[in-house]
Amino acid sequence: MFGFASGLPFLLVSGTLAYWLKDQGIPRAQLTQIASAGVTYALKFLWSPLVDRVRLPGLGILGQRRSWLLAAQGVVMAGLFAMAWVTPEQLLPFVLLTLMVAFAGATLDIAVDAYRIEIAPVQDQGALMATYSLGYRIALIITGALALVLADHLRWTAVYCVMAMAMLVPITACLRAREPLAHRIKTRGWNAGLREGVVEPFADFFRRFGGRTGAVIVLFVLLFKISDQALGGGIMADFYLGAGFTKTEIGAVSKVFGVWVGMAGAFVGGIAVVRFGVERSLLVGIVLAAATNLLYVLLVGGHGDVAKLTLVISGENLAGGFLGTAGVAYLSGLVNLRHTATQYAMFSSLVMLSGKILGYWSGHIVNSIGFTEYFVFSAAAALPAIGLYFWLRPRVQLGQA
Repeated sequence: MFGFASGLPFLLVSGTLAYWLKDQGIPRAQLTQIASAGVTYALKFLWSPLVDRVRLPGLGILGQRRSWLLAAQGVVMAGLFAMAWVTPEQLLPFVLLTLMVAFAGATLDIAVDAYRIEIAPVQDQGALMATYSLGYRIALIITGALALVLADHLRWTAVYCVMAMAMLVPITACLRAREPLAHRIKTRGWNAGLREGVVEPFADFFRRFGGRTGAVIVLFVLLFKISDQALGGGIMADFYLGAGFTKTEIGAVSKVFGVWVGMAGAFVGGIAVVRFGVERSLLVGIVLAAATNLLYVLLVGGHGDVAKLTLVISGENLAGGFLGTAGVAYLSGLVNLRHTATQYAMFSSLVMLSGKILGYWSGHIVNSIGFTEYFVFSAAAALPAIGLYFWLRPRVQLGQA
């Protein structure tokens, strides 16, 4: 249920939102910028210490984790209703509401990750991550495929109201769930709390890996999923519609079939991590994710060929799922369990940041060079990460803490 909650707002402030903006006649460059509101997910580490240490007034009876979960879910739900009421016709208030929903969704991610890590011992985390991923993927199907199919028959305002109502399911789960029995370090005074909650998680990382190696790790984490992330920010909505596909076709192939292919890729990635290790699996995932971006060149001028769309989506999502699993395993190996929530939020934010920035400017880039060249460029963007991988491989030992 909490995986479903995390996945619910993600497409509604990015990919699915782009189709609504496209239907409203918003220009491509402006469309990709508005639909990049999900960049807040890449900045969530900035306020993750608050989720770890600040007790929300009025909700404290639920406990530290559940209070933040309920508050974030409530803001997401209210924000989606408000977006439906305001509509893109009032663009500035609509953009502000979109940012609010994205901020609440990113906060929900922080709270769910912390809850998942604290609710059970390490040996159960694999099963928890699998069920979390299943819930997340179901949310992507509903907010992607179902939303697009509904948009062919209903007004977008009605679609977003339906999506908002779906949040009632995880809200009910939150009220019935139990609070994790976590033991947190208590500090006395503002300075001590600031050091333990904000400074120490970052200082610990550089103490363990050293200044130069730590900086290179940060750069590598920024870049290793850039090819995969480059196909976001709303640019694909413009591409698919321009290539002659209906929203129902896009929803069925990309948001239903593609999501399950991505799950298969994640499963294959899990097997690879066990059989061949985290580092080698990660390298394979980076190469595959970059190479499959080139498949989209086949759709340029494809005139709505659903068979080609299915082939391309299969390749790209299979590689993306594989890289996702290997990437989570790699990031988990960098974390010190004393600072799990903040350090994991930092790494998962960095993974998304460069791709979100590229997605923000993707409309301008495509206007300048065209879609074919953009797909080639997005594949080549992985080359620096591959170089950094070989530099880091002999210098970084995962699981040091």
